[in-house]
Amino acid sequence: MPENSIFRRKSITNVLKQSEDSHGESGLNKILGVRDLTSFGIAAIIGAGIFSTIGRASFDGGPAVTVLFLFVSIACVFTALCYAQFASMVPVSGSAYTYGYVSFGEIFAWVIGWALILEYAVSNMVVAISWSEYFVSMLKGFGINFPDFLTFDYGTAHRAFLLSQTEKLTGGDIAAAQAYVNAPLIGGIHFLIDLPAGVITMLVTALVYVGIKESRNVSNFLVTLKLVIILLVICVGAFYIKPDNWTPFAPNGSKGVLKGVALVFFAFIGFDSISTMAEECKNPQRDLPRAMIYCLVICAVLYVMITLVLTGMVNYTELKVDDPLAYVFQKVNLDFVAGVISVSAVVAITSALLVYQMGQPRIWMSMSRDGLLWKRFSKIHPKYKTPSFSTIVTGFLVAIPSMFLDMGFVADLTSVGTFFAFIVVCGGVLYLDYKGLSKDAKFKIPYLNGQYLVGGLLILTLGYAIYDNDFVSEMQLKPLLAVFWLVWAILSVLSFQHKFSILPVLGILTNLYLMTELGVLNWTIFLIWLAIGLVIYFSYGYKHSKLAN
Repeated sequence: MPENSIFRRKSITNVLKQSEDSHGESGLNKILGVRDLTSFGIAAIIGAGIFSTIGRASFDGGPAVTVLFLFVSIACVFTALCYAQFASMVPVSGSAYTYGYVSFGEIFAWVIGWALILEYAVSNMVVAISWSEYFVSMLKGFGINFPDFLTFDYGTAHRAFLLSQTEKLTGGDIAAAQAYVNAPLIGGIHFLIDLPAGVITMLVTALVYVGIKESRNVSNFLVTLKLVIILLVICVGAFYIKPDNWTPFAPNGSKGVLKGVALVFFAFIGFDSISTMAEECKNPQRDLPRAMIYCLVICAVLYVMITLVLTGMVNYTELKVDDPLAYVFQKVNLDFVAGVISVSAVVAITSALLVYQMGQPRIWMSMSRDGLLWKRFSKIHPKYKTPSFSTIVTGFLVAIPSMFLDMGFVADLTSVGTFFAFIVVCGGVLYLDYKGLSKDAKFKIPYLNGQYLVGGLLILTLGYAIYDNDFVSEMQLKPLLAVFWLVWAILSVLSFQHKFSILPVLGILTNLYLMTELGVLNWTIFLIWLAIGLVIYFSYGYKHSKLAN
């Protein structure tokens, strides 16, 4: 590939050599084993997803949201297998960014890296806001009333206040409206800020700054506590399930269930974040693939069980709250259990915040090391052996927005870039298999010949969609479905020609289909973020890329 091409690629040999050279200079500590990595993965996946956004998804889809959890978990398993194969071949900190660089070239790598920066930042904003909700709830349990105008963002409080003028409020909207009324006026504008969200972000950033060993020890403790609390919710809540609450199972139909795609998918984001710690693993080629699969399977089972318990304990219409686990136990008069959950959630959600704050600086570091970002982003602290400047930037990038943006808006921003990264990783595995570059991989995706299966499934699925009589109307409502069907047709031809394994193909198709379910806001924000990223790439990264020199 010409040196001046935006599709110039890095070879696997080049990536590994650069990693070894950088490791010699920076001294990143190689101390993580498979248990630590699995713990980090669980910490990232079971964060605000299970403690917060799971309630909003259940409100939209009813009990049938459990089916969506299963579907998304399957999509993530296909993707995780692809990540695992890449991680065994390219055990460096860049995650999907580096995998894209090896497979499809620099411009794809840049887009993925830039998207991952948004993913990790937004994910942590949601986690921080969720932490704040549980923290305030915990303080109330001890009789401490934190000033309400310091616990809500302006948008949430203002909308709740306007809504209170026309209808009766329920759940958290009551407190939000009251916070708006109580907020001091500055220049005629109600001043509201989610202060706890910003403070906890900076405290966790400080912990990440001082070292991977300290972060590992804290994460392992917090994950153990988190799993104990989730099992408590499942075991105790099972005795308070009313089967009537599961009827109707899908009150808003498939559209209601699919409305929660962004929220449910957000709940699974995190398994990929452990691949950013490859250079701090003792044996990354063996341990990373195992850890990804372990944490994803564990979390999928827990999500399905806890969703059934939540929607069985109370009617789904009551779950539009940011602390659903504590809320359902308050509704059945188990205030002590609700209090234990709130206290524990404050501690446990911190582990998710910790992992994302570790992952994002390492993406910055990898991009900077390749010359695509300024050199300061790859600077390693001489004492703490962490990417110091990148960590500080990450802290401010997450802390400031988390104090002013509302949960619903932020959660909707996470998914487009992540889906794109997942699709590129799955496609990258097909490319490396086709080129014969994956023959030395220490972990390989089980090969299932898709030569006839991919096309056969296309014919059956397309036939059913047309027979169902909703095909034309669905295409009009979701124009991106045309891209989905086109990509499936192309993959059918390529699978027939090259005997592609069906598992990476299914990873591409499931992620692409989930992308078609995302709303206009998701795509608008992603395209704006992408445009900003491309300006930076062509004004700086393209010229300073190590491959250009």
